[in-house]
Amino acid sequence: MEIEKLLDELYSYSMHGIKLGLENIKTLCKEMGEPQKDYKVIHVAGTNGKGSTSTTIETILLEAGYRVGKYTSPHILKFNERIRANGQDITDEDIVKYYQLVKDIVAKTGLRPTFFEMTTAMMFKYFSDLKLDYVVLETGMGGRFDATNVCEADICVITNVGLDHIEYLGDTIYKIAKEKAGIIKNCPKVIVADSNSEFLKAIPEEKAEIINVLEKYKDARMKLDFKKFVTRIEIGEEGYDFSLFGDYQFKNFLTAYEVVTELGIDREIIKKACKKVVWQCRFERYLEKPLVILDGAHNEDGMRELCKIIEQGYRSDEVVIITSILKDKDVKHMLKLMRKISDNIVFTSLEDNPRGTTGEKILEQLEEKRGCLVENDMKKAYEIAKNLNKKIIVVCGSFYTLSKFKEEIDG
Repeated sequence: MEIEKLLDELYSYSMHGIKLGLENIKTLCKEMGEPQKDYKVIHVAGTNGKGSTSTTIETILLEAGYRVGKYTSPHILKFNERIRANGQDITDEDIVKYYQLVKDIVAKTGLRPTFFEMTTAMMFKYFSDLKLDYVVLETGMGGRFDATNVCEADICVITNVGLDHIEYLGDTIYKIAKEKAGIIKNCPKVIVADSNSEFLKAIPEEKAEIINVLEKYKDARMKLDFKKFVTRIEIGEEGYDFSLFGDYQFKNFLTAYEVVTELGIDREIIKKACKKVVWQCRFERYLEKPLVILDGAHNEDGMRELCKIIEQGYRSDEVVIITSILKDKDVKHMLKLMRKISDNIVFTSLEDNPRGTTGEKILEQLEEKRGCLVENDMKKAYEIAKNLNKKIIVVCGSFYTLSKFKEEIDG
């Protein structure tokens, strides 16, 4: 089966919607011989920062000589990005092989799995066959009933909790934190990076040793280097040049640092590895001239962190933003934050996404419209932004926006 046709078929499982529960994945894993038990698992949950933290852990473990898998979502350009082993995306051939394997089990058992359950089952078996040492496993949305939660973790990570996916996880920080804390089962250590009191109340209700890196490393220091675009971090006498750029990456680094320290990784290895971490669409320098930054800020917390970085390096009259936001996000608050850092915003469309909308509809929700305009064609929106001759162009608002930008501008 050719890969495009197969992926269309795999995506069609999305029609089964989002189902929180473990029955399907338990059955799939049982039929495959429990592959999720064949490696050590570092399980990562949280509202923001999961991907950056997971990728940093992955890079350090690879530098230390381990065989490492990583499972993340969503992908930006290709499905293959979701499943990585030893620093490489899964091949199209292996997607075909493992999809067929899981599809045969679905036919045999009569299950109706979701897209995420299918993908998670494929990943577990693929990593087992490769005989990996460690798998860095990012949850999809929640924790307790997330398909990844069929495994037993050696270390659990909960980066932070914000009000996202409230229709599935609960409408308070405490309720959402409880759901995400569901990944803590027989896990001896949980590493967190959040100081919210409701969050801190929910997590210790699970039986495990909780290490809050914000407390443990409260004397650590961070500085953004706008010349090299690295985050300079000092922990005691040691200095680390972290290739992921931004204030929020400080917390992500501390979280990853604590995980690999728990695993006994040497500091010199950490120093080498943290210069090599690559995670696309997280303050990614897409172009140098003009300076184009792609950032996956897709909710209010993410946007606040992005704006914090921009404010430190640029005036609002030096910044132009290209954006489109999914309609189920807190659009008004995200726009307010953008308005503080940029005098010029170009609104574009994600109309072809069921959760997306037009630039016009987003602009309607902005109170101060001066310097803002709508161009639903991404290529034309980019030309407009370039012609404004600002110091920096920031593309943000949704991973779908970034994916569309990369496809259309590169294409």
